[in-house]
Amino acid sequence: MNIHEYQAKELLKSYDVLVPSGGVAFNAVQAGRIAEEIGGSAWVVKAQIHAGGRGKAGGVKVVGSVDEVKKAADAMIGNRLITHQTGPEGSLVQRVWIEQASDIKKEFYLGFLIDRGTQRITVVASGEGGVEIEEVARESPEKIIKEVIDPAIGLRDFQCRKVATAIGLKGKLMPQAVKLMKAIYRCMRDKDALQAEINPLAIVASGDEKLIVLDAKFSFDDNALYRQKIITEMRDLAEEDPKEVEASGHGLNYIALDGNIGCIVNGAGLAMASLDAITLHGGRPANFLDVGGGASPEKVTNACRIVLEDPNVKCILVNIFAGINRCDWIAKGLIQACNSLHIKVPLIVRLAGTNVDEGRKILAESDLSFLTAENLDAAAAKAVEIAGKNQL
Repeated sequence: MNIHEYQAKELLKSYDVLVPSGGVAFNAVQAGRIAEEIGGSAWVVKAQIHAGGRGKAGGVKVVGSVDEVKKAADAMIGNRLITHQTGPEGSLVQRVWIEQASDIKKEFYLGFLIDRGTQRITVVASGEGGVEIEEVARESPEKIIKEVIDPAIGLRDFQCRKVATAIGLKGKLMPQAVKLMKAIYRCMRDKDALQAEINPLAIVASGDEKLIVLDAKFSFDDNALYRQKIITEMRDLAEEDPKEVEASGHGLNYIALDGNIGCIVNGAGLAMASLDAITLHGGRPANFLDVGGGASPEKVTNACRIVLEDPNVKCILVNIFAGINRCDWIAKGLIQACNSLHIKVPLIVRLAGTNVDEGRKILAESDLSFLTAENLDAAAAKAVEIAGKNQL
């Protein structure tokens, strides 16, 4: 789960991290009022969507008057912002964040993420801030600093100093950097975050030099939300795919893609294998929907309905390797779905595992035209062939 920038800043503020003064506005009048309350002579107006690259897309404006704050907010709210992370359809801007403009001397990148290789939280930092970190990693990988954190002892002061020194922080900024990094790590650990990204972290020159978080992004472990009430309350369903939201309400996991073959599977590993098999045969998956364990006929019916809400779907590949699940449950669910939803697209079904013979018998004895396959490779090849014909 992701949250908005302003929510990330409020979260960091609760850990004594320095962030600019600001407020969230849902219309131009509110934006102007917030700017007046903040005071100063310059403000930053930022579109609040769950995507990066807002600055290049016009979603971040620095303005010098309250009237300009209102105009910038009015131009953003209610319109779609297209960035390299939103796709061509863009994301609808429903709110903006107004903050006091800072006198920036230098910008840095600071991130905390879970390294799958070491299975530990890792600090990633660079002296090149305010730009896409992917560009820095691609063009100047030597400018990326990494420090792995031992979960048994946590982030140590010497590690913070090592990172700070490597990106060019010294003198009075060193203790600020240590305090900042330890606070972000503590926040990430306490709130079950998968990633915390500060870009940019900046030195501002208002009197004494200070380190301040100018932009922040967090993502959280969905499986831990049951114990993170504060984070759950920050969820903005409008920023998520409606089909993904509906699927989660039925205990299903749905991920939208851009192809034309719907995929209903059980288990993340089988999902990835199914996507790979489709791609290997020259096809493009439209999504994958994981029914998980214990899929009742009703759950399978809901899965089919959600997959078919995508108008690009030309056929559905059902790939089930039953363990806790049962193939006869899946078969009954598919028949129920076809009868109740009047499914017009072909269904290619591959069943294996618990009660596989019963499941295949149920499908064979039905009055419906299921296309069956003995293995994943054959099922994927058949799905790609049918989707290609139906696309014409």
